[in-house]
Amino acid sequence: MDKSLKRISLLVRDDQYEALNQKGLNLSGLVRDLIDDYLSDHKITLSVSEDTRSLYDRIISNSGSSDQDLEVYFRQALEGLLDAKIKEMQALKKEFKT
Repeated sequence: MDKSLKRISLLVRDDQYEALNQKGLNLSGLVRDLIDDYLSDHKITLSVSEDTRSLYDRIISNSGSSDQDLEVYFRQALEGLLDAKIKEMQALKKEFKT
């Protein structure tokens, strides 16, 4: 994927700019992430805590990272969750043997 960037002019309302600025977000990074989400054929929407959302926004928008960069870590988390659920189900199955 070509990661070259194009400079554009974008108008936002004063209140939008202030809210993003107060949250410490990089507007360019946020817009790139939103465009990637909009154009994606493979999108997942997660409901997370306010703290997690804040961390996500700050890390993605300020680091130049994308959801694509996050995917490897997301897959690792899914694998860990699957391992934990398998152990829970195996423990539940043992209850039937007693």
